[in-house]
Amino acid sequence: MKRKMIITSAVIVSTIGVALFGYLLIIMLGNYVIDEKKLVLDSASTLVDEKGNVISSLFVENREPVSIDEVPEHVQEAFVAVEDKRFYEHHGIDVQAIGRALYKDLLSGSKVEGGSTITQQLAKNLFLSNEKTLLRKTKEVVISINLENRYSKEKLLEMYMNQVYFGHGMYGIQAAANYYFNKNVKDLSVSEGALLAALPKAPSTYSPILNPEKSKERRDVVLSLMEQQDLLTPEEVVRAQGKTLGLSIKETIKEPWLAPYIDLVMEEAEQKYAISNEELMRGGYTIVVPLNEATQKTAYEMFKDGQYFPGTDNKAQGAFVLLDNQTGGVLAAIGGRDYVQKGYNRVNKQRQPGSTFKPLAVYGPAMEEDKFTPYSLLKDEPLSYGSYSPRNYDGKYEKEVTMFDALIHSKNAAAVWTMNEIGIETGKEYLKKNGLSIEDSGLALSLGGLKNGVSPLKLANAYRTFAKMGAYNSAYFIKEIKNQEKEIIAKHEKKSTQVFSQQTAWNMTRMLEGVVNEGTAKAGSYLGDLAGKTGTTSYPGKDGAVMDAWFVGYTPEVTGSIWMGYDQTTKDQYLVEGSRYPTRLFKDILTKTHPETNLAFEVPDGVKDLEKPIRLASVDSLSASYSLRAFSLITVSLRWDKQEDERVIYRIYEKDGSKEKLIGEVEGEGEYDIPYANVFNDAKYKVVPYNTQTKKEGPGSQFIEPSLFTSRR
Repeated sequence: MKRKMIITSAVIVSTIGVALFGYLLIIMLGNYVIDEKKLVLDSASTLVDEKGNVISSLFVENREPVSIDEVPEHVQEAFVAVEDKRFYEHHGIDVQAIGRALYKDLLSGSKVEGGSTITQQLAKNLFLSNEKTLLRKTKEVVISINLENRYSKEKLLEMYMNQVYFGHGMYGIQAAANYYFNKNVKDLSVSEGALLAALPKAPSTYSPILNPEKSKERRDVVLSLMEQQDLLTPEEVVRAQGKTLGLSIKETIKEPWLAPYIDLVMEEAEQKYAISNEELMRGGYTIVVPLNEATQKTAYEMFKDGQYFPGTDNKAQGAFVLLDNQTGGVLAAIGGRDYVQKGYNRVNKQRQPGSTFKPLAVYGPAMEEDKFTPYSLLKDEPLSYGSYSPRNYDGKYEKEVTMFDALIHSKNAAAVWTMNEIGIETGKEYLKKNGLSIEDSGLALSLGGLKNGVSPLKLANAYRTFAKMGAYNSAYFIKEIKNQEKEIIAKHEKKSTQVFSQQTAWNMTRMLEGVVNEGTAKAGSYLGDLAGKTGTTSYPGKDGAVMDAWFVGYTPEVTGSIWMGYDQTTKDQYLVEGSRYPTRLFKDILTKTHPETNLAFEVPDGVKDLEKPIRLASVDSLSASYSLRAFSLITVSLRWDKQEDERVIYRIYEKDGSKEKLIGEVEGEGEYDIPYANVFNDAKYKVVPYNTQTKKEGPGSQFIEPSLFTSRR
């Protein structure tokens, strides 16, 4: 007897020892199988504009984690009632539930009931694969027990409710409440909480959208279970079961016009702030962007209109970007006419800029270096520079032309001559300050003839330097990024560089206004102040074929660019028209989205405004006559038709025999008197207009002799 007691005691001690050893082993194994990083649930990031309005969400799993304190008690009870009624009693494994499940399985001959606790479901969903093996089940038990030891019941329930899938792409109780009822979880009623608790078992089968009848039946089962577990009174259950599903579906709006912009946001987050696309979609960040959604959508819709894209077929492409002048924030970005998410985003793809490069590489530097002024005369001749022989697109040359006119009429010969005068390296130095690092070292870069080209984004931002009175700073898509605790973890830093003086920038603005008002950018209509430049590059494989067509311009508020062309130009696919098409589209977008046409460019303090160009017309209506005047005896009176421009100077020349001399001048007048004239000499007179800007004379009249009567020649 004594021996039996000893043996029994030994068995009991051994059993306890084995159990204790097993429990300790489970605890130790937990440190190896629990990866706490997996407890950090994926959370959707949110794009908001600068006013805090939500634009879109970025997510792998659409989830917005909430604290258990925000979940009403009746909602917590609904989940516990249907998923794990002994949740607050067991330590991860519910032995009673497992036994009951096995018993029912044996009776039916198949698996009819599960015995998993909420903790086991959390362990399975966060740490394990879906394989059906004994080892996986063992790991599930080990993880569940260890989770119970590490975390409170409230924390475990919180993790479960934030992790579980509710169907229709919604993960977590907050996302589900917002989607199905358009409210926050803290505002859920008893019946609404029961409906959500009914979904995790089979989200598709019990979907209130796909199967409303089954969904209501399942909800009512949950309510009945809550009554059985004394969580609700019979009266409360009757009232709750009598309610309809009460859905208020918040549909996820498909916004294709946002795709190119969002992709550029994600690209900037990765390149500038080292936040990967995956992390951005999982980390629950708030990303503040300068997007103007109305402009983005309008531009997207207008890019669909084929009338703006003059290609040999309907596959001509384009890109558009619009920047805020003061901040550099990107207000809109269209990466193509048929852009798809993570597609070929032409906003930052390099293309040949053509004549849009002239202000940046040639004329801006020429003025800043004090080599030339807007009304300096430039050579406009078909010259050759070694093997390079630039030609004007229209084949016309004027020998000399002002910088102003060379720019508005896009004279290639004058631009190349000017760059040759200031030096290629000088032009490249200013390009680099303007965010454009160019490898090319030939005179062709003055006309935008580059090996690699420039992107619409960088070209627009370079022009913004003129709009911002010569100051350059980088454009940006992300103003700031906040983490889930609303702490700013990344922010755009404004670092400004003065590339051009305010005077140079202002002179360029006035000249580029001339391009729009009377030059190559006259196409289309925009009633506000607009300065800009066109650019066109030809496809060498076919006469008349255009490869790249551009307009880059700015108003007092915004700067933007439009590129048009084919991704690959061929002899069969090319643009049949040039820059007037992007010019017209740009103006139409501004007219629809920025109608504040009363805004005007304002001359900065301390800056001298640029006079409008003086245009000289020939003097061909001169008359000369003698007359008697008191005290001046005989006077020669010269009369001619003056120009409307009062700034024109008229020079008076006298010719006596073979000698010719300047005897006087008058500004803005059409008459001149020469007193004390000698009627017996052979003097003749002519009038010549003079331009004070260029210091050049225009076509004058012929020499004529005075007569006693007015005569005209």
